[in-house]
Amino acid sequence: MSNNYFDKFLVPPGKKVSLKEDYNPSYRPANLNSDEAEDKLKHGVKTLAELQDKLSAQNIYSVLLIFQALDAAGKDGTIKHVMSGLNPQGCDVHAFKAPSPEELDHDYLWRCMKRLPERGRIGIFNRSYYEEVLVVRVHPEFLANQHMQVKASPKLWQQRYEEINNFEKYLSNNGTTIIKFFLNISKEEQKRRFLERIENPEKNWKFSNQDIVERQYWKNYQKAYDDCLNQTSTKWAPWYVIPADYKPFARLAVADIINSKLQELGPEYPTVSKQKMKELKAAKEFLLGRAK
Repeated sequence: MSNNYFDKFLVPPGKKVSLKEDYNPSYRPANLNSDEAEDKLKHGVKTLAELQDKLSAQNIYSVLLIFQALDAAGKDGTIKHVMSGLNPQGCDVHAFKAPSPEELDHDYLWRCMKRLPERGRIGIFNRSYYEEVLVVRVHPEFLANQHMQVKASPKLWQQRYEEINNFEKYLSNNGTTIIKFFLNISKEEQKRRFLERIENPEKNWKFSNQDIVERQYWKNYQKAYDDCLNQTSTKWAPWYVIPADYKPFARLAVADIINSKLQELGPEYPTVSKQKMKELKAAKEFLLGRAK
């Protein structure tokens, strides 16, 4: 695979794309088997750990990773495998489920704003404020819980796209690198994974009847994602549509993209001043018993 093979998964800012026409959820390199993918991922995880250490020491930039997907696409597994080598002290994972009564009494960005990563840290959002133009768009009745005098309409969704773009531009301008992943699973593979959860006792706990309810809205979600990706993939916060039917490759692609973006930041360990070097030399002399 070429170094930037994942460019094909980018949603080009300003260019209209279609999940159905432009992104194949079953894509995988013909010469990549699961063992090779696992080996490459291990190397990627090691590289990511090294970059995280420099990011933390430099304490200038923060990184926000956003994961969105339909049910059973593998968000949890991807986060688990790709982030397995990170130092927990410099990383935060937040899973955003249905908003609480307190969260509904605030604007829709509020609960995510509270969880933004500090400088030197990596923040991971398992779902995010994008639910407000995805799930809420498919189920506009949820707007009634938000205590706002608004109705579902093209104008409302466009307003929210613009608000999200402006919010992410603000974060980018202030040192946060944003990388957004949509794990793109096919309807056939989702069905297979649902059946596996039902038939495998060890995976029964993963299955929810709500998954079947939401599956009936498949076309609605595809439309919502098409519009969201087209409206909110920007130069400062791009979307990547990751083919998710083959988990080993999906995880590898995510790791490679994150590493590439972190390398672009060029994090380095801070250089110390001449005074600090003198202090280090004096401390060494003292520890070796050679201090005057």
